[in-house]
Amino acid sequence: MNIRRSIVPAAVAGAAVLGLATTLTACSANATDGRTNGKLDVVASFYPMQFLAQRIGGGHVHVSSLTKPGAEPHDLDISARQTADLSKAGLVVYLKGLQPAVDAAIGQAEPKHVADAASFTTLEDHGTEVDGGHEHGDDEHGHDEHGDEDAGSDPHIWLDPVRYAQVAEGVGKALQKADPDNAADYKKNTAALVKQLGTLNDDFKTGLKNRTSNTFITTHAAFGYLAERYGLRQEAISGVDPESEPSPARMKALHSVAEKEKVGTVFFETLVSDKTAKTLAGDLHLRTDVLDPIEGISDQSKGDDYFEVMHANLKALQTALGAK
Repeated sequence: MNIRRSIVPAAVAGAAVLGLATTLTACSANATDGRTNGKLDVVASFYPMQFLAQRIGGGHVHVSSLTKPGAEPHDLDISARQTADLSKAGLVVYLKGLQPAVDAAIGQAEPKHVADAASFTTLEDHGTEVDGGHEHGDDEHGHDEHGDEDAGSDPHIWLDPVRYAQVAEGVGKALQKADPDNAADYKKNTAALVKQLGTLNDDFKTGLKNRTSNTFITTHAAFGYLAERYGLRQEAISGVDPESEPSPARMKALHSVAEKEKVGTVFFETLVSDKTAKTLAGDLHLRTDVLDPIEGISDQSKGDDYFEVMHANLKALQTALGAK
């Protein structure tokens, strides 16, 4: 009896050790090949990068985001576990210069395949100067192919459908390189997404014709590329960083702009406080509305994905600018 009792636990223990070894081997394989259950593990820095990876990757990828839904991405902190996930990922998709913590974590993790959105298009400086704060044309500021080298570069490229399409093409090529077995599908999905972004660009061009004003006031300078694309003038309360506080001189300048340009709406956004925007609107007896920089999708978003929110933005701009 005693012999049988000793044999059974020993057998169970042996099986447990074998099972643990198998599990560890499988985990090790997943950690090195960047896959889980046969799907490529893609880590995105925040929603606009996540959206591209999901639309292009389709059923071949498992996409996670470093920025939780509803969180403001600029001030993201990266945990040790998230850094470890970066090192094991099959592909990391991010926008260098937007989230310093992500840039540092990627440098530390050194993932094998990385897609930097800033390298797929051009970045410009859309700062907010008191003397106007609107975007300047290419002839004044020029383009910087690697905008992360310029601390003043505006990272909000996804709000211009044309630039976002360029980024989509870059992400598609990165997926093809990271997972060549499914390259044909990635190429097909990229083409479909680029076509849809082209249609969105046409919708904005058509929808903003015959407007009575070109100027809009918004919380922070996220819409410089969109304004430049469609001939608008962005006046931001704060700069590219949505958490920065406007100076008294800036607020005074906005009062003058609103009166001179007959601005009727002050826009705020979903992920940061609307207090300053509503204060300005109250002082000038203007209406308020949402113009979403689509840095994340939350319960307050006017849509469930990038395209729905962009069309909501178009509708809001049409109303504010008197477009017919």
